[in-house]
Amino acid sequence: MRLFAAVLPPAGAAAELRAALAAAPRPDGLRWTAEAGWHFTLAFLGEVRDEVLPDLYERLGRAAARTAPFPLRLHGAGHFGDRALWIGAAGGLDTLRLLAERADAAARRAGVPMEQHRRYTPHLTLARSRAGGDLRPCLDALAGFEGAPWRVDTLSLVRSNLPVSGVAGERPRYEVVRAWPLSA
Repeated sequence: MRLFAAVLPPAGAAAELRAALAAAPRPDGLRWTAEAGWHFTLAFLGEVRDEVLPDLYERLGRAAARTAPFPLRLHGAGHFGDRALWIGAAGGLDTLRLLAERADAAARRAGVPMEQHRRYTPHLTLARSRAGGDLRPCLDALAGFEGAPWRVDTLSLVRSNLPVSGVAGERPRYEVVRAWPLSA
């Protein structure tokens, strides 16, 4: 199963972002992420063997139990080179980063081979480009975006179902496998 740990924005935050995107330019060559795919990835686990899941669930549950709920809001826009456009976050970023570290450590300790650890950059991916492109119009339009704060109170483990049909434009489908309340 292809998995990642994530924080999912609530419906109100998604609605605010949807409205901001409706007013922003949509340059050619970008593949836009469907709203159902909007999330803040905390730790990408990749393919996880079934026999690892019970230990992973237990460890992620402990990570959530050691983390207090915290405020977050969608904030500003950024990019990774000319290939990815994203919305950032503001609010309890230290706690968000701590939760990302805990999710990464939980996966490692459960036996999931993880990539080399790097500093966590909170972002919600909006669009990608294979060929690269001019993201400036979108960045300019979304630079001042400020969403309303919400309370992050759940750590989610999400399954990523990659497209298999070969149909152009098909997107991954995401489903929450398990979720744990933040309860410290």
